[in-house]
Amino acid sequence: MSYNEEYLRDDNLNINWYPGHMKKTKELVQKNLKLVDVVIELLDARIPFSSKNPDIDRLVGDKPRMVLLNKADLCKKEDLDLWIAYYAKKGIKAITINSMTGAGVNKIAGECKNLTKDMREKFSEQGRKARGIRLMIVGVPNVGKSSLINKLSGRRSAQTGDRPGVTKGKQWVKIRGNMELLDTPGILWPKFEDQDVALNLAFTRAIKDEILDIETLGLKLIEKLSDIAADEMMTRYKLDELGPMGIDTMEAIGRKRGFLMGNREIDYTRVATTVLNEFREGKIGKIALEKPEDVK
Repeated sequence: MSYNEEYLRDDNLNINWYPGHMKKTKELVQKNLKLVDVVIELLDARIPFSSKNPDIDRLVGDKPRMVLLNKADLCKKEDLDLWIAYYAKKGIKAITINSMTGAGVNKIAGECKNLTKDMREKFSEQGRKARGIRLMIVGVPNVGKSSLINKLSGRRSAQTGDRPGVTKGKQWVKIRGNMELLDTPGILWPKFEDQDVALNLAFTRAIKDEILDIETLGLKLIEKLSDIAADEMMTRYKLDELGPMGIDTMEAIGRKRGFLMGNREIDYTRVATTVLNEFREGKIGKIALEKPEDVK
């Protein structure tokens, strides 16, 4: 493994994962927070609760903040609207975006100006020239930070990859609208108190597949989707019905797709990998794994 990964996994797929570089990133956020005017919290629109680092509220405090619900194209509008309303009640502006296509990204600069209006007016009253707005973007791994920076800057300025842990260190990036952005690597937290949160992060690949039991993870996702998106599952995999248990549905998908090994047994690894990838790519349907009512 490329960096210090401490995790615990048992037959129930309990996940406890905290790479050493994430501890350093938390310290980096604390150290540099005083340098920025606005904190941008980037969340996965499919799992806004699970992809929210619980440390962020304490770290950010009263600093002006906005929430970006990324990968919004993978969710239904009515589910996104629920989360926008949820954050509005907290006095936080939430914007839906797609960091890959750039949809919604053009709204960010205007909102940053709204959030720093008092600061800029104070500069003006003091006869000082207003400096550029300084931003910090925070979020869990693989949530789309690097792609967002590239869209904001209009150039390929940050390394991107479809795996967590690509962004390794602090970067200041000049972006449009006389703003500067301090990027940080993704931050997870030392211990997942709720294994549903850990699973949601694994489903969306915020936790690397390489350290997980892929067959069990795929089965867990099939169980969840069978509960919240049964119609989409039956349509995608051409099933007349779902099985009484997740393993039955998993085997039905395997037979329907022809994922069989030489002895005609189900290739569970292939089924699991396929369902995980097709969920992540939105091929099963526009599915949010969480709604505000799920927030504990």
